[in-house]
Amino acid sequence: MAKLDFFIGEALLGDGENVAHVDLMIGSKNGPVGTAFANGLTQLSKGHTPLLACIRPNLITKPATIIIPKVTLKTLEDTDKIFGPAQTAVARAIADALEEGLIPIDKADEWCICVSVFIHPKAEDYRKIYNYNYGATKLAIRRALKKSPSVKKLFYDKDRAKHPIAKIRVPRLWRPPYLQIALDQPSFGYHEKLLQHIPKSDRIILEVGTPLLKKEGIDVVKRLRELAPEAFIVADLKTLDVGKLEVDFAFNATADAAVCSGLANAASIDKFILEAQRVGIYAFLDMMEVTSVKAKLNKLKETPDVIILHKGIDTEATKVDPKQRWAAIEEIKEYYKDKKLISGKDRVLVAVAGGITAETAKFALSMGADILIVGRYITSAKDPKRAVRNVLNTIPGLSDIDLKRIHTNDDDEK
Repeated sequence: MAKLDFFIGEALLGDGENVAHVDLMIGSKNGPVGTAFANGLTQLSKGHTPLLACIRPNLITKPATIIIPKVTLKTLEDTDKIFGPAQTAVARAIADALEEGLIPIDKADEWCICVSVFIHPKAEDYRKIYNYNYGATKLAIRRALKKSPSVKKLFYDKDRAKHPIAKIRVPRLWRPPYLQIALDQPSFGYHEKLLQHIPKSDRIILEVGTPLLKKEGIDVVKRLRELAPEAFIVADLKTLDVGKLEVDFAFNATADAAVCSGLANAASIDKFILEAQRVGIYAFLDMMEVTSVKAKLNKLKETPDVIILHKGIDTEATKVDPKQRWAAIEEIKEYYKDKKLISGKDRVLVAVAGGITAETAKFALSMGADILIVGRYITSAKDPKRAVRNVLNTIPGLSDIDLKRIHTNDDDEK
């Protein structure tokens, strides 16, 4: 049986109301693309009438291509944009790809193409409609036939990327170490002023501390989100029971992570982790007062995202050898060494909390800490910005905004 070719590509080009977004399938006429092509021409849908890609009337492109409008065509003006500049742009892009050898010439009559085209109802500039759709179609074909993106690029970009139309960036913990600032003062107004002095950095996590949550309620997370819309926000619930319910509270308040106490029973912790994974937020497990971290982990069926080694505020005065204090970092890393992500990154991150300063941060990092949780050293400092910088400067690599994420849009692999 002959091999069936089947490739998928996508591209967005341009900006504003004239932006072009193309999704396409390219492959054998006797395969799934051919079936979709035939169905598209024979099963019409009101407002989404498919059309053949023509360079001009009576001159279709090769491989034969069908264009499907993504946006409902409600007026003749909407129709003109598809049947005019978009149609010829797609057709010419495919013909040029064939002539340039991007599409193999021996596939000109063996393959067909299905292209979904987005035209904004308010688009007015016909030249931009043409240019953007031509470029997007050519780029989508190139990506499809190169099977782009590679898995390596996908893993590298998926957490750093910001979608231009979504207008939001959902932060993920993709490049530790991080500085987590614990906002523990039971006054939102206090932290509202404090945040004005916190530098912009991809390395900073904001924690809504337990005292603040108890004083202001879970909706304080929403209020913090208004001040820092792109921040990674942790709700330090220290959940002991009904974990599923409390995760939902945190999620609905827009938190990116919630904290469960390691003192909870294993069943409650497992439910907490499962619910966090279900709704797509991080499950932090705080091991404060847990006598044996490894023994607790052995009781769990689920895997948390972050484990916190925490020395409580009331016990910080106790002198403990730093090496002994953070010895469990290596123990946790060893425990989860066989559960690394396919990308090679750690599946479980380790955070340290309790009396962390710029000086003690260095030792914790040298022991393998992924997150430094700092409270009073920053929140009670006379110069909070300087205090933050002092800690950030202990973190290897770039500490501020990832400029590559902002300035690079389509850095396709060569």
